[in-house]
Amino acid sequence: MNSTHQSPAGRDGRGLSAEETAQLKQVCRHLRTSIINTVAHAHAGHTGGSLSEVEILAALYFRILNIDPSRPNWPERDRFILSKGHASPGYYCTLAYRGYFSEENLAEFDAVDSMLQGHPCRLHTPGVDMSTGSLGQGISAAAGMILGRDYLALKFNVFVLLGDGEIQEGQVWEAAMFAGARRLTGLVAIIDRNGVQLSGTVADTLTLEPLPDKWKAFGWQVLECDGHDVAAVVATLEQARRLSAAGPVAIIAHTVKGKGVSFMEGKYQWHGRSPNDEERRLALAEIEQAAR
Repeated sequence: MNSTHQSPAGRDGRGLSAEETAQLKQVCRHLRTSIINTVAHAHAGHTGGSLSEVEILAALYFRILNIDPSRPNWPERDRFILSKGHASPGYYCTLAYRGYFSEENLAEFDAVDSMLQGHPCRLHTPGVDMSTGSLGQGISAAAGMILGRDYLALKFNVFVLLGDGEIQEGQVWEAAMFAGARRLTGLVAIIDRNGVQLSGTVADTLTLEPLPDKWKAFGWQVLECDGHDVAAVVATLEQARRLSAAGPVAIIAHTVKGKGVSFMEGKYQWHGRSPNDEERRLALAEIEQAAR
């Protein structure tokens, strides 16, 4: 799939062909390889959460979002907010492959004065709609974008990706309560439900259950999917976009921290760690082997 391909505005749940699914899977493999190389080169970065969000970002940027990388400031583009801003390597690799900037720029990740800082900055990075990093704020910004859209009589949707550890933050629920009460349309929140946070599991740190019921209690429509089945992710996002005409939608995407690299999967130790040279070699070999 060409990284400068224009995403369709919508497919209304028609689903993906076998060829389209294969193309998206190839995008995912490319992104995982790019993430490993980026964080290894920088000797820094949040690897585990970047790998768990891959299929979500691939589905959004190569199928769902109404965007044009040649016009990153187009007023009626769909907006995306990476609320879990520490997972920026996955985000940057997606933006580069989609054509917002050269993949060569990924070698500058987390360097002093680079346009690719450790957390996304809308003032420096093409394609970034919201500066993030302080956890819990992304959904509030998303709600604000919806209000601004309506005030300016524009037409676009806002998608926001949150970590499951992040939604232990109180501001998330204040924004969710507001969005539900106001029945904000065109707003889709996606929870990367990988079950692992900084220093342990989400369940052992501060359990979220019953998570679907909590979103419903705040007036949101709730969908769930396998966050690593890219065709299912696309179908769920398409359904969410349709449902969001009546009010906000939350998608709980069940994922695996460090997905695609066996020795990283489900390990909190890989939340904010980059691989050394040998780990990089092993990780890339696994990703390549999975493609065969």
